[in-house]
Amino acid sequence: MVIAMALAPDKALPDKKEDTKFTPLAASSYASRQTSEKITIGVLPYFNDEDTRPVFGKNNPYKYGVLPVLVVIQNDSPKTIRVQSLQAAWIGPNRDRAEATPAKDVRYLTAPRRPNATPGVPALIGHKNPLDTWEIEGRAFAAQVLPPGQSASGFFYFQTGYQKGSSLYLSGMSEAESGQELLYFEIPIVDK
Repeated sequence: MVIAMALAPDKALPDKKEDTKFTPLAASSYASRQTSEKITIGVLPYFNDEDTRPVFGKNNPYKYGVLPVLVVIQNDSPKTIRVQSLQAAWIGPNRDRAEATPAKDVRYLTAPRRPNATPGVPALIGHKNPLDTWEIEGRAFAAQVLPPGQSASGFFYFQTGYQKGSSLYLSGMSEAESGQELLYFEIPIVDK
């Protein structure tokens, strides 16, 4: 009976990842979207606290120099599409370009603040890097293939600021069977 009681609390505690479920909308429902060859891509940058809180919790990545951009891809073509080599770039209104930072590297972009070191005094512990959270990698775009009639979604991360008149450039998708690369997408960002 003691063993059962010791195991019960672990099962009773909600998993943090399950508590913060995030479900994106269909690709065609986003204001910033483009359709080509029966593939629709919807895009939404996240930069204000109101939008980022349900997705990333209390630590808004944009406040730390990282612009998260949600990408939703819907494949309505009859062919399976490879998206494992998808490349993303944020194009500013002046055509300046920021390549996506891999999700696994985002945690290293802002080091935790170090306390002032005083000789003979122990260092303070507990300053956590606000970009080192499971949501960054857990919500990143990670799909490999996209079968007909299916959709995939996730975030790309850019070390840039949000500016009106920007666009998202996506390339590297191909047909799984033939290997033929699909045309690139350049999706203008429509302000909310």
